[in-house]
Amino acid sequence: MNNANKAVGQRASIDEERLDRSRQLMRIAEGAARAVGGPLLAAFRSDMAVDYKRDLHDIVTIHDRNAETLIRDFIFDHEPNSAMLGEEGGQVGDGEIQWYVDPIDGTANFARGLAFWCISIAAVERGAVIAGVIYDPVADLLFSSDATRAYLNGEVIASKSVSEESRATLITGYPVSRDFRLDGRVVALSRYGDLVETFSTVRRPGSAALSIAHVAAGYVDVAAGFGVNAWDVAAAILILKNAGGRYQPLTLGKVPEGSADYFCPGYLAYGAGADYPTLNRVAQAICDGRKGKTP
Repeated sequence: MNNANKAVGQRASIDEERLDRSRQLMRIAEGAARAVGGPLLAAFRSDMAVDYKRDLHDIVTIHDRNAETLIRDFIFDHEPNSAMLGEEGGQVGDGEIQWYVDPIDGTANFARGLAFWCISIAAVERGAVIAGVIYDPVADLLFSSDATRAYLNGEVIASKSVSEESRATLITGYPVSRDFRLDGRVVALSRYGDLVETFSTVRRPGSAALSIAHVAAGYVDVAAGFGVNAWDVAAAILILKNAGGRYQPLTLGKVPEGSADYFCPGYLAYGAGADYPTLNRVAQAICDGRKGKTP
C-alpha cells in the first residue's frame, strides 16, 4: 500500500472509530434518559412542592435534583472517563467526556401538569458534541443523534420546513420577564407582535430542547430562544444539524464571537431550507440591543 492509500485508510479508520464511539455514548445517554423517564412520568401531575431559584419564574422541584443524580450515576457507571455539568448540581468529575445535562427542561410545565417537558443529555469530546439525546416521556419520543445521523425512536429523521414565513410555525419563548428588563417592555412586545403578525402560527410551549427537537423532526418550521444554557441546547443542536436543519447561534454580546454553538445564549433553529427575514431582523435587533447589558 502506497503512502497516499495508507493515509486514506487511516482516516477512514479514525472516522469509523469516532462514529462507533459516538454511538456508544448515544446509547449511554439513551439508557440514562429512559432510566429517569419512568420516575419522572410517575411524578408528573402529582401533588408536588416547588421551589424557586433566581425568581418566581425559575422553578425547581425535588424531581429535577433526583433525576440529575440518577443520570449522573448512570453515566459515570457506564463511562467512568466522564465529567458532567448539570443544571441543578453544577460541574462534577474531571473525565475527558464532558456531559451537559438538563434533567427536566421545562420544569414549570412539569410542575404544573403541562405535557411539554423533556430530559436533555449531550456528550462532548474535545469541544465537539458527538452524541445527544432528548427524551419526552409523556409522548415516549426519544430523539437522539450520533456523530452523523439523527433518530426518533430509532428511525432516521430529516427536518422539513415551508419556504414562506407567512405559512410557517414558529416556537419561541420570547418575550419573558427577563426580556422586558433587557429590551424594554414596549419594545419586546412590539417585536413579538411583528412575529405574531408575520408567521402563520406562533407558540410558546416552554422547553428549548424539545422545541428544537420538534424542528428536527419536521413538526414545526423554526424555533428561537434568547436565554439558554449549554444543558438546554447541546443535545438539540446535534440532533437538528444531523437531521438537515440549521442552527444559528446568537452571542447576544455575552460570549466571544466564535464560541461553541452550545455556549451561546441565543439561537435560531431552522428546518431544512428555511430562512425567514422577519425573524432574522427581530433576532438581529435583540442581539444589537443586548451588547453590554447585564442579564
